[in-house]
Amino acid sequence: MDVLEAIMSRKSIRAFTDQPVSKETIDKILEISQRAPSGTNTQPWHVYVCTGEVRQAITDDVLALAAAGKAGKYEDHDYYPPVWNDIHRDRRRGVGWGLYGLLGIKKGDREGSARQGARNFKFFDAPIGIFITTDAYLSRGNWADTGMYIQTLMLAARGMGLDTCPQAAWIQFQEPVFRHLGIPDDQVLVSGMALGYADDDAIENTLVSDREDVANVAHFRGFGPS
Repeated sequence: MDVLEAIMSRKSIRAFTDQPVSKETIDKILEISQRAPSGTNTQPWHVYVCTGEVRQAITDDVLALAAAGKAGKYEDHDYYPPVWNDIHRDRRRGVGWGLYGLLGIKKGDREGSARQGARNFKFFDAPIGIFITTDAYLSRGNWADTGMYIQTLMLAARGMGLDTCPQAAWIQFQEPVFRHLGIPDDQVLVSGMALGYADDDAIENTLVSDREDVANVAHFRGFGPS
């Protein structure tokens, strides 16, 4: 698979098979991912990979917190804004209702929405959970670098026939993640991720999120008349 095919075929997978992923395969993906760019080569990312009992312990503890209504807020971590502008709100709603429509979750079905949301914390049944952090003292440019690392990791996985789902949902429940993985408190969580082999029979994996037309996001200057 070439890089263009990897980019075009990558999508967030929300149902995985139980096919195991070898440590050797993960090592190769991470080795490739180290080629991600970063400003002045700071490489400001850390990556924590879990499976088996550790993965399950994180899942159990986070689901218990969610059931008790003890979710944190994204804005407390300066992660998402408390209020979205219309265009970003509409894009979020579009992909959300696209997914829920496939799963038969109707508007107002809070139980169904909560049930689907909880699947995040089971890594959508993927055998591998990944958490990417950066050092807490760093700034927006370093977060951008870490984002490029995350994208590189996802494309490397796709190039090796695996799939991923980057997961901001873990931002709401960080304590068990840090505790079980031994993440020091001078780091901050940037994203979780599920890694494994897609379940091709799962209806939710047919979802391909919309992308804005290039004409609405690209701004050209100095090219002369079209």
